Amino acid sequence: MARMVIGLGNPGAEYDTTRHNVGFMVIDLLAENLRVSYWKDEAGARVGLVRFGEDDLVIAKPQTFMNLSGKAVAKLAHAYDVDVGDIIIVHDDLDLPEETVRVKRGGGHGGHNGLRSLADALGSGDFLRVRLGIGRPPGRQAPADFVLEPMRRDVAERLAEMVPHAAQAVLHILEYGVDSAMQEYNAG
Repeated sequence: MARMVIGLGNPGAEYDTTRHNVGFMVIDLLAENLRVSYWKDEAGARVGLVRFGEDDLVIAKPQTFMNLSGKAVAKLAHAYDVDVGDIIIVHDDLDLPEETVRVKRGGGHGGHNGLRSLADALGSGDFLRVRLGIGRPPGRQAPADFVLEPMRRDVAERLAEMVPHAAQAVLHILEYGVDSAMQEYNAG
């Protein structure tokens, strides 16, 4: 059986230090922890493959822009025969306070273009989610500008502290299931 963990973000160095790329940051740490030694370009994504227990685990970062990420994920799900319910999406979330990690099964897109693209391409929004709180934009700043601007150093440091916690949430889902992870990470 195969399972997938997908981090959402935008390709290119100009996006590396943006809030929209915290999903990529978690995938990078997860891949390091699981000792992914080789990345390949496949289906419009950077893909690493490892064994996790009895399962093949596909770890990927779509290299399309966020609002088109569903196409790459759908191609990978088809190529590795992964059911929608066995896909974990790691993504930024404006509706959560900064540094908050939450686990969720299914749901709507909440205005997140990456999640909208995924639900459209997969035919369902029933994938699992590790939501990474980045907070709301200050004042009247447009959300798109907020998520795509380079983070100030203090913000980057705070969000970097969230990344290991989020990677642990992904591992918890893989090892113990989403219900256990929701109990562990959604309390408080």
